[in-house]
Amino acid sequence: MLVQDAMSTVVLTVGPAHTLRQAAALMSARHVGAAVVHDPDAGGVGILTERDILNSVGLGQNPDTERTHAHTTTDVVFATPTWTLQEAARAMTRGGFRHLVVLDRGEPVGIVSVRDIIRCWAPAREPAPAL
Repeated sequence: MLVQDAMSTVVLTVGPAHTLRQAAALMSARHVGAAVVHDPDAGGVGILTERDILNSVGLGQNPDTERTHAHTTTDVVFATPTWTLQEAARAMTRGGFRHLVVLDRGEPVGIVSVRDIIRCWAPAREPAPAL
């Protein structure tokens, strides 16, 4: 199975000047755990995850004043739609992250998460056994 079969094609893009609260609200409304941060001045694409927001709040930072650019991961590992899910899982395991931005011809076309991969690999949900 390939990344293109598992990835979410809902790619939320935010700018570097968005506050963390704005980014969190957009992520929540779209039911996604990561947003692509497009910063043309910094030279490209980064990623902001729910964990980045949680870490900031946990440090006591104000989500109404903290900007996404200060919390964006810019040394991003990108996948392509034709990677296998095994390749994606290996990259996530090596890098210690849970989301991969999927690029096609240099443009973000999706995000694949650990949850997406598990959904593809795990059998359909079965009812819990009766006690």
